Amino acid sequence: MALYAVTLVPAYGRDYKSKAAVKADWDAGKDFRIATVGPDDGRYTSKSDWDGKHVLIRYKRLTETVIL
Repeated sequence: MALYAVTLVPAYGRDYKSKAAVKADWDAGKDFRIATVGPDDGRYTSKSDWDGKHVLIRYKRLTETVIL
């Protein structure tokens, strides 16, 4: 199982019902919040901050994940 350096959750109270909706907003540059324990926990971020690196995003009331 691969480990990812960061887990993100939707920002500003957004939630998604599908992977396609998560991907659409990620590709559109919308903000997500870092939910990985560490100094950046809670910081807002977007696709442009990750320069092609993979991230794990939780959605559907944080019960599902997608790797982008």
